[in-house]
Amino acid sequence: MNHEEETLTLTDEEGNEHEFSVIDIIEVDGSEYAILLPLEEGEEGEEEAVILKIGNDEDGNEILVDIEDDEEWEKVADTWASMIEDEEA
Repeated sequence: MNHEEETLTLTDEEGNEHEFSVIDIIEVDGSEYAILLPLEEGEEGEEEAVILKIGNDEDGNEILVDIEDDEEWEKVADTWASMIEDEEA
């Protein structure tokens, strides 16, 4: 993961903006996924990575969307965890 660190600002359903650091972009089964880390600390100081699918809107612009399918999310999370383990080995 030696690429330039990038930050994104995403807006939630309530209209609140949150900043994230893009820590990785991975490909699983032909789709790309962004692994994001919140720049704000969680309630107990814990940081939990967020995984979003990279898609395209009707104009062809790249957008990030929630992964609705639990099986798809698990596959992406497992793939990323394996990549991290391989890097640390």
